[in-house]
Amino acid sequence: MKLSITPTHHERKLGENDFIVSKTDKTGRITYANRIFMDICGFPESELLGVQHNIIRHPDMPRGVFRFMWDTLKAGDEFFGFAKNLCADGGFYWVFANITPDYDRNGVLTGYYSVRRKPPESALNILTPVYREMLAIEKQSSTKEAPSKSIAYLTDVVKSTGAKSYNKLVLDLYKPQGI
Repeated sequence: MKLSITPTHHERKLGENDFIVSKTDKTGRITYANRIFMDICGFPESELLGVQHNIIRHPDMPRGVFRFMWDTLKAGDEFFGFAKNLCADGGFYWVFANITPDYDRNGVLTGYYSVRRKPPESALNILTPVYREMLAIEKQSSTKEAPSKSIAYLTDVVKSTGAKSYNKLVLDLYKPQGI
């Protein structure tokens, strides 16, 4: 069950050396959260474990980004992206996320592993208007069509930059941080 949290304009920022780590099952329910994750989002472990990871989904994030993420992961591919997350007190924080499918030793998908770190401001300055436009597209569309229409816009943005893929674009945007 997603909690009803009223977003505020209070931003929290990850430190340069902070890494948020979490694991989920195949359906996105949190099975592990590191201390940094709990500290920045403001939820204790007891309120995170067994709960859908979207407990921290900020309403400023377009649904299309998450549909694209799940499509990528379900295809067995690694996902890179930027996300604005919601804190328990209504604040928010931005992350650069790397999410990978997690397999057992027999090659059976068991869930997903995610590492998130501080994003460069330069990337957020580029992506924030893109996300705003995606949200506007979603608001003008039916609930069913909204994610697909905003993904189409995102795909056009990626093509206009000359990047070969969304992952390539976000990795290029992250490079100023030193990867």
